[in-house]
Amino acid sequence: METVLLIAAEARELAGIRRRCRGEKRLRWPVRFARSAELGGRRWILVANGAGPALAGEACEVAWNKQKADALISTGFCGALDPALMAGEVFVASRVESPDGLVVLEARLPECRTSTATGRLISADRVVRTAEEKAGLRALGGAAVEMEAAAVGLRASKWGVPFYCVRGVTDLAGEDLKLDFNAARAGDGHLSTAKILWAAACRPRPLAAELYRLRRRSRAAARALGEYLADCKF
Repeated sequence: METVLLIAAEARELAGIRRRCRGEKRLRWPVRFARSAELGGRRWILVANGAGPALAGEACEVAWNKQKADALISTGFCGALDPALMAGEVFVASRVESPDGLVVLEARLPECRTSTATGRLISADRVVRTAEEKAGLRALGGAAVEMEAAAVGLRASKWGVPFYCVRGVTDLAGEDLKLDFNAARAGDGHLSTAKILWAAACRPRPLAAELYRLRRRSRAAARALGEYLADCKF
């Protein structure tokens, strides 16, 4: 049976595809979340270990040492750089680049009956919060931005397996994020729920509305990702 390894930052990013899988089993691996399941005649290994390239790279290494795969997919949420991208929309990267241009990776496009936006994705090592920062990355040719795909793609290249990057949009090109998600990261790189709640408590009016909006959009993006991934051939 063909095995597909899916790497995300947070388990909630995998909610859509999990709803379509059967036979889900917990994997007791040294990462924050790991499951195996079956869908479409394939074995899916679903792993989430936190945001950023270091944690994504760690997730890849752990998973690969436990279970070799026929394809490696970076998935989860992303921010729009292209003003045409809408919240909840699926974006498939054709190329993944670091902001400094030192990492440039070609990503394959899956075979899928569902059409979706494609283009260059910028993979940063921090949360890009402001519309001004997004405009700067857009000027480099990026259509979307996130934090883990480059680390996943580098492992795929190292191991000689096909690499894909499928993302769901949660914040728009013209939007600023009022919550400083970079400051909300713990020392090990994981997002700290306690820090996020504390920040929201200190500035309840603007941040509560933003967190609610992101929660709603994240659910929509996870559903769209699940529908798209389930319909694809990798």
